[in-house]
Amino acid sequence: MSRTADTSAADTSPDTAAVEERLWSVDEHLDDILGRIRPLEPIELQLLDAQGCVLVEDVTVPAALPPFDNSSMDGYAVRTADVEGASAEFPAVLTVIGDVAAGSGELPTVGPGEAARIMTGAPLPPGAEAVVPVEWTDGGTGGGPATTMAAHSAAPDGATGEVRVHRPAAARAHVRARGSDVAAGSLALRAGTVLGPPQIGLLAAIGRATVRVRPRPRVVVMSTGSELVQPGTELTPGRIHDSNSFVLTACARDAGAIAYRVGAVDDDAATLRSTLEDQLIRADIVVTSGGVSVGAYDVVKETLSELAGDEGSVSFRKLAMQPGKPQGFGRVGPDRVPLLALPGNPVSSYVSFELFARPAIRALMGLEPHDRTTVRAVCADSVASSPAGRRQFLRARHEDGTVKVVGGAGSHLVKALADANALIVVPEDTTSVEAGTELDVILLD
Repeated sequence: MSRTADTSAADTSPDTAAVEERLWSVDEHLDDILGRIRPLEPIELQLLDAQGCVLVEDVTVPAALPPFDNSSMDGYAVRTADVEGASAEFPAVLTVIGDVAAGSGELPTVGPGEAARIMTGAPLPPGAEAVVPVEWTDGGTGGGPATTMAAHSAAPDGATGEVRVHRPAAARAHVRARGSDVAAGSLALRAGTVLGPPQIGLLAAIGRATVRVRPRPRVVVMSTGSELVQPGTELTPGRIHDSNSFVLTACARDAGAIAYRVGAVDDDAATLRSTLEDQLIRADIVVTSGGVSVGAYDVVKETLSELAGDEGSVSFRKLAMQPGKPQGFGRVGPDRVPLLALPGNPVSSYVSFELFARPAIRALMGLEPHDRTTVRAVCADSVASSPAGRRQFLRARHEDGTVKVVGGAGSHLVKALADANALIVVPEDTTSVEAGTELDVILLD
């Protein structure tokens, strides 16, 4: 069942026939998609389940962190007056009155001429004003400077006897003050924060077991085409390995979604329809590749038009872009699940995902849709021709303000796509580019 908020009032797509008659710009198509997508409804999740999700509430700190003064070193808790002027030649000799381990509840009181052996993270005992690291002492051995403490289990007498301190310590030295990380009542995380490992750690540290978030969208990815076979399967004549469903699933995960790869579906309307109906139960958005052009076996148009029925609409349109001219978008099924139908050529499919599906996924998460950085860079290569009236996206390598074209314009060149880390954007009104021209470049990493 879809978790998408109701968008019936906003889902007023134009007549399908009229849509197919004109050429849409890249921006118009994206605006239409984003205009009909609403963020997923918030839910309460356990911390680890919330990783990658977007926080929908401001989180304040209920109690100071750390909640008490504690030691940042393994050493001895002392009074500063007792170690003033201490040196290797004239060490301060203190009586060790016990151990203070991390997690200690009952604490000894440090009086004049006394010290307590203390571990990192342990609370500062009453009377103590500073911590001297064990390396500044003889470790209670009566010898030279210590490098470590003997394990309590092996030498329990280390918590008694005397210790010689070779250096003075200023007040509060090596003490982490209560609330020095965050004070009680302060803002820990703002609504809109994407919860990564550090944010999960902070929530745990301040005692939150659950948090209210927008869930990661569930993206169902499937490729269509009777010529496609699973990688690892021997190729027979006329067959190729299915790569689109793998790259698009990886793209969806990279965008922050939970992705389900269905794999290749034959060019059969009944099979495609039943597969889609089965998958809608676990989809917040569906991404297909292939079957959106004008071939006799491009069954996606036929199938999606039937599946949309009275409960949704899917529009197929031509875009003023290269690669990726044929595109489809709409809603299908009783829950009106958003569906993006991308072209089947690998490069066209990938570029289309970056331009349209990635922003849609981020919109479902309640994030700013555009997260890819666009920079100006000098094109080191000339581009002999670019189609008039179409925005061209060329695979490229970007480095230090310069960008170089990778591979040709063919939308089947997967190796060139793997070598690229950027897309050069050639505007609609530009039909050729001279080397040294500055252009917009979309960074992909």
